Amino acid sequence: MMRLLVLSGLLLLCVDQAFLRTASFIKSPMSQMKLIEDSAELHCEVIGNPIPEVQWWFLEGEEPDETVSQLFDGARDEHVHINTTYVHHAASTLALFNLTLNDTGVYECRASNDPDRNDLRTTPKVKWIRSQANVIVFEKAQIVPTPAEVVNQTSATLSCNLTNPSSPIKGHYWTRNGKVIEESKMEIPSLYTEHTINKIDYHVSGKYTCVFMSEPEAKHDIEVMVPPHVSPYKQSENSNEKDKAALVCVNHGYPYIKDWEWYKLEESNGRRLIVSGVNGTGKYVVKNTDHNSTLTIDDLDINGDMGTYECLGKNDLGENSGKVNLRVRSRLAALWPFLGIVAEVIILVTIIFIYEKRRKPDEINDGVQMTTDKDEKSATSLKSTFFSAPAVSE
Repeated sequence: MMRLLVLSGLLLLCVDQAFLRTASFIKSPMSQMKLIEDSAELHCEVIGNPIPEVQWWFLEGEEPDETVSQLFDGARDEHVHINTTYVHHAASTLALFNLTLNDTGVYECRASNDPDRNDLRTTPKVKWIRSQANVIVFEKAQIVPTPAEVVNQTSATLSCNLTNPSSPIKGHYWTRNGKVIEESKMEIPSLYTEHTINKIDYHVSGKYTCVFMSEPEAKHDIEVMVPPHVSPYKQSENSNEKDKAALVCVNHGYPYIKDWEWYKLEESNGRRLIVSGVNGTGKYVVKNTDHNSTLTIDDLDINGDMGTYECLGKNDLGENSGKVNLRVRSRLAALWPFLGIVAEVIILVTIIFIYEKRRKPDEINDGVQMTTDKDEKSATSLKSTFFSAPAVSE
């Protein structure tokens, strides 16, 4: 009996050890080079059974003068944010905002699932696995743009001159509103780049950025601004009464429109300002974004809501408007095709009936007379054939 109990205990110990797994990294943080006032994110993931605990530490300086401090969410005057989840495994992200030169250093992700990992009587190096990443923060490169901005011009040449690169330059290119201008790419180690716009209108306006391919990248923005250009997304909109209609106007220029107004044009050559409902409720609701404005009209009335609407957009360089025609149909509009077919059938049947009733009586009598004459001729022919037959001799 005692031997059986010992064997059972050994078996349970083996099973328990089989389900226990020490912590190990499946994703480690990556070193980064950033500029002052940029942001950085470090991410690590750890598996183990039970799920390991994750901590972040900051190492500064060199041994023996190295200092180590634990980071927590909200540290450094809310510049540090940590988000950690423990679901199937541990995943943690350390986010650093508004970087300064003092943020340069080694960031360490530590993990452990040892039950005694937080016991202060033993050294933590025995219980914690570690993965490190360097974050190096550079001074912002000095870029001299020419011009600083372009306002309501017909053409322009944009240029950037980099004066203090943080690392060797591999090339440069331009972007417009975040999209790379492919023809501007140059793989030459030049500290100067330019981009020419031959004709400036709302199609080419926007935020242009010169980018020098260094480590980290050096960039500077030049805004090309024109008066607003507003147009309706659809020239006309059709909807049924009691339903909802959405009228949309789009701004194609830069800078973006922040001030939108909607009007209902009246027959007396006047216009009525439409006031949006509070908190997105009411008959009229206006929603604006950087690129468009949407007027939603609820519970459409065929008499009061049908007509032409005008959207007006304003920015610092002027204003522009567009018009949308709203057609409101009756709820019975879908029945009109069916009623038209029924009416056509009724009219056709009526015409046929009247035609049959008003046929000439002579036509009918002529038909009867012709039939009688034919019958009399047939009877006479039969009689003559019968009486003219030869007699049979005895």
